[in-house]
Amino acid sequence: MRIGVLALQGAFREHMMTFEALGATSVAVRLPEQLNDVSGLVIPGGESTAISKLMRTYGFYDAIRQQHGAGMAVWGTCAGAILMARTILDALPDQEPLGVMDIDVRRNAYGRQIDSFEADLDFRGLSDGTFRGVFIRAPWIERTGEGVDVLAEHEGRVVAARQRTLLVTTFHPELTGDPRVHRFFLDEVVGA
Repeated sequence: MRIGVLALQGAFREHMMTFEALGATSVAVRLPEQLNDVSGLVIPGGESTAISKLMRTYGFYDAIRQQHGAGMAVWGTCAGAILMARTILDALPDQEPLGVMDIDVRRNAYGRQIDSFEADLDFRGLSDGTFRGVFIRAPWIERTGEGVDVLAEHEGRVVAARQRTLLVTTFHPELTGDPRVHRFFLDEVVGA
């Protein structure tokens, strides 16, 4: 199984190392045509406005939408979750969402960098469902549409959700050393 990790900005190396440790082949995706050769794509955490500008510059918006429509699974972590949303609340004027998942996400919902934190989450679908979430200038999901399954919440706010072959986490599983969410993406989302 080949998993692409969008390697324009952000925490892409950590995702790649986790997938490789699980036995999957990971590819640093820097050009849209590389999407033709992957079963799934991770849009990593980082700075959502920078990632969106680079995605626009390199032509990723249409390419991701087309490949997802053709069956490619997509997982967005933190900034990636923001970009996958139908609506980005508190978006900058030129920040375009991919609009592939029926959710509304609020940017930097928990505050600034100094407000970053870790919390134990009850993540549905994982063996031993508790997962330690790392939240760095994290968003939260304010609205989930029909067909979106909530997988985890923190203090009443949705922080992980799935819609068929789409997965979002507003925290950073790649920074924990715990590969269970990556395994969930491979087995349950890409394999769906």
